[in-house]
Amino acid sequence: MAKRAKTPKTLNVLVVAQHGRLQYEALLFAASLRHSTPDFPGRLFVAMPQPGPLWPGDPRVQDPEILALLDELGAEVIPFESRHFGAEYPYGNKIEALFALPKGEPFVFFDTDTLITGDLTTVPFDFDRPTASLRREGTWPQIELYGPGYTAIWKSLYDRFGLDFDSSLDPTQPDEYWQKYLYFNAGFFFYRCPHLFGQRFLDMALAIRDTPPPELACQSLDPWLDQVALPLVIHSFGGGRDTLPPGLLDGSVSCHYRMLPMLYARESDAVVDLLETITAPNRIKRALKSYDPAKRLIYQARGAKLRALFDRDALPRREQMIRNQIKKAGFWMR
Repeated sequence: MAKRAKTPKTLNVLVVAQHGRLQYEALLFAASLRHSTPDFPGRLFVAMPQPGPLWPGDPRVQDPEILALLDELGAEVIPFESRHFGAEYPYGNKIEALFALPKGEPFVFFDTDTLITGDLTTVPFDFDRPTASLRREGTWPQIELYGPGYTAIWKSLYDRFGLDFDSSLDPTQPDEYWQKYLYFNAGFFFYRCPHLFGQRFLDMALAIRDTPPPELACQSLDPWLDQVALPLVIHSFGGGRDTLPPGLLDGSVSCHYRMLPMLYARESDAVVDLLETITAPNRIKRALKSYDPAKRLIYQARGAKLRALFDRDALPRREQMIRNQIKKAGFWMR
């Protein structure tokens, strides 16, 4: 049996923030990490894109109160340059920010719209075998009536990069069903070196964007580009679906809530309690009252009213259906 790599004593955690919604989400992430993992031995990096030709304005967090709170919570704000994506494809931030991390040190990336709900040090990361979030839906590819199917589309990408396609398949799933094919949400991922991972992620994403295989002719890559490239990156490094025990990330240790209205609609009572606990201190409250969803849902208790509209034991199957119900009831905000 292969020996599992030990989780290092120090761990670099990365989120990306910029002016607007993400600065408040980064604050919530940092507060949840410190609350749920008070003895966290690693470093929390909050990476911010710098002004440049790919941004029409200054994307950095400039609110001194937010910056002071991040510092108080032990976060290290670091800059990175947007050389390939920028405002045209802000999801590319998670790729370009990797080069700002210390080279050769294990990292875990999280989307900012995540709460750490348990002790992160209990997660047995195998940094030689990466994986990413399996809390996803079959959002890509969208199969056209007379176009290629899942197998042809995904195989064209594996062939493009010289990867073994068959070993990426889940043999328990039927052909032409989306879960048979390696597909992740990019809400978290990890590896032993951010520069190695970042360079391959960048190379593959740019190749798919700039010179896609013919099988992708009818497929949209916006906003899916990062999630199309990510399975290929993970597979190329020997990772896969099952390199983490189930039920930890996207479970008892982290919650990728996506938007605050979605959190109140579908997440557990424990997640809501955590959110309301970490946002109770006055210094946090003062900063978050500038963020309308937090002000209304948390501090004006509209979240409780939204929550009462949903049965967590009988939620709609698709996320879009939940969003539509929230919007119909007048509670959607971002």
